[in-house]
Amino acid sequence: MSGKRLGIGFIGTGNISSAYLRAITGHEAMAGFPVLDIKGLADMRPEAAQARAAEFGLPSMSIDAMLADPEVQLIVNLTIPRAHVEVGLKCLAAGKHVYSEKPLGITYGEGRTLLDAANKAGLRIGSAPDTFLGGAHQQARSVVDSGALGQLIGGTAFFQCPGHESWHPDPAFYYDIGGGPVLDMGPYYITDLVNLLGPVARVSAMSSRLRAERMVTSEPKKGQVMPVKVDTHVTGSLGFANGAIVQVGLSFDVAAHKHVPLELYGTEASLIVPDPNFFGGDVELRKRGRDETWTPIPVTEPFADGNYRSLGVADMAHGILNNRPHRANGDLALHVLEVMEAFATAARDGRTIDIKTPVERPEPLATSLHNGTLS
Repeated sequence: MSGKRLGIGFIGTGNISSAYLRAITGHEAMAGFPVLDIKGLADMRPEAAQARAAEFGLPSMSIDAMLADPEVQLIVNLTIPRAHVEVGLKCLAAGKHVYSEKPLGITYGEGRTLLDAANKAGLRIGSAPDTFLGGAHQQARSVVDSGALGQLIGGTAFFQCPGHESWHPDPAFYYDIGGGPVLDMGPYYITDLVNLLGPVARVSAMSSRLRAERMVTSEPKKGQVMPVKVDTHVTGSLGFANGAIVQVGLSFDVAAHKHVPLELYGTEASLIVPDPNFFGGDVELRKRGRDETWTPIPVTEPFADGNYRSLGVADMAHGILNNRPHRANGDLALHVLEVMEAFATAARDGRTIDIKTPVERPEPLATSLHNGTLS
């Protein structure tokens, strides 16, 4: 279906929108995604949409105009997490497919409502993160699928930092309802783990919130005090349907650490997987045995050499045009959202939470590549 394009629009032109737009339009030596035909940018603050549109030479429009535009078939929803479902429902009501920034919603019930509305309307839902489609993570997936690890035993997943107030221009939402390290960074780690290991079956956790307020140290709001309304240090375990158990640490309170982002353990070998917030990175394998060493695995899969945010949107567009499933889909995002909500429930109640939402591992991206190009 080469040559076909899907008309898309953006609602929300904040910090992350520039990464999406650079990837789609081919900035920074990336090839771009010509299947995506950007019809316009919109924001509840018209001046923000106008500024971003001018930066990339694109048209801006009002949200109402975008929803009414028949040439816009898919809307990329980059609003703040608390608005994802509300905005998504408006897009569905206007007959548009929706691809949302992560998380899908801030509660499982919200996410379920969005998917039910899409299914009823015969429309598609997509959701970030799409980093699991990056070359390094697809390379790691191929190692797992090859059986090189043997029987899968478990692993570790760590994102731990001092918080985002030192760099983000407006960090308060990270500590408000809908924020916190689980909903903010958990989607990257849990989605990649589902890509690698399959569905999660159960969750256990503990968490803490040791500071009631935090101070912004970045510009332009340096010195402002933010209330902390969510737990900021969370640890737990994910039990996967295949029997693997992964220890998880997600925190906005840790000054420094030396854990790698992801490790997987099998009876025959262990695998280091790079940071799932990025598309590339080093993949390493170490086989069992005293004399074995960590061996780099060459990353030959595409989309490992840049920040390809919008790869999931492009895969969704190809799926719509070619009538095939897309990978960063609503079912996957809803499963991940249920897992993330289970961290809070498990920590609060002191019990293990069973995960009910079914999901299938997304197909390897290679099945939709032609000469290294997504199709």
